Amino acid sequence: MAYQVEVRFAEVYEFLSSLHTFICRPSHKKIDLTPAWADAVGETLSPELKTGLAPLVIGAEWKLVYLLAFLCPNPGSVPSFLQWIKDQSNEDLRELISGYAVTMPEDWAFFRSVYLSVLPGWYEEYFQSVDPAVLAALQQETAVRLEEQPLWDADEFVDRTTGGMRFRQTEAMERLLLVPQYHFQPVNIVYDYGRFMICHYSSRIDLAPGEVFPNPDLRLIRALGERSRLKILRYLHEGPRTFIEIVRHLKLSKGITHDHIFKLRSSGLICAHFAGETLVEYSLRSRSIMGLQQTLMSYITGSSEMAVATES
Repeated sequence: MAYQVEVRFAEVYEFLSSLHTFICRPSHKKIDLTPAWADAVGETLSPELKTGLAPLVIGAEWKLVYLLAFLCPNPGSVPSFLQWIKDQSNEDLRELISGYAVTMPEDWAFFRSVYLSVLPGWYEEYFQSVDPAVLAALQQETAVRLEEQPLWDADEFVDRTTGGMRFRQTEAMERLLLVPQYHFQPVNIVYDYGRFMICHYSSRIDLAPGEVFPNPDLRLIRALGERSRLKILRYLHEGPRTFIEIVRHLKLSKGITHDHIFKLRSSGLICAHFAGETLVEYSLRSRSIMGLQQTLMSYITGSSEMAVATES
């Protein structure tokens, strides 16, 4: 692996993850927070902010907002990031992003007017009241990963950190930024900017009390309780396979197969191999199955050192 791997966290990154989660409406049924979270948050927002958020989608302009957050010299807090954007002229922003694989807005004035109103509104009406435990847990996740990074080669470290993601070297790629996120889990966010990639990965943080079996591990057990998914795992034991190969093997529709694969991916049972933003194939991730017994026994016996089967 020629590119550098960096683990990074700042408040502004989770701020973007939270808004990404809210406006990515098709994914609300997949997230741990459930559609009830989006409904509850929507009821607290002002009519003006809801009107501003309504037309937003996850697309080229949203990808640009993400890039700006990672190019901000001192991202830190959300207010400091928003002030930095406000202080930049259109020409400043155009020059800043010119070296990256991103689509320029057709109308910079419109782009700024939309996001310079929506982003502060989302911060004031939602994000500044987020449970501090969320940000503390993300900080702790980052610290743990930074401590573990020297112990593994780059591919192994990325796999362990992201719960089963692998990134191929592309011609322009110099860095891979791994950023833990809470709101959009168990889904991951991957953006390719040419010179670097961002993987806003599911941190597998569960803030439920200790006597509650953790969501990531419960997801793994549920994923195993279906014949077609077990058939996929058996098939992948023979070697990596593309999505179409899995569809043909199962003899099911693409939609149903995609749903099975999503459940296997989000539980850490299979690896997803990327070339840029393109997911090219899947492979078996045996370590999750091997660790399941220890995880169950740790929970049943009340062990304080609970193994997380989806972690490694």
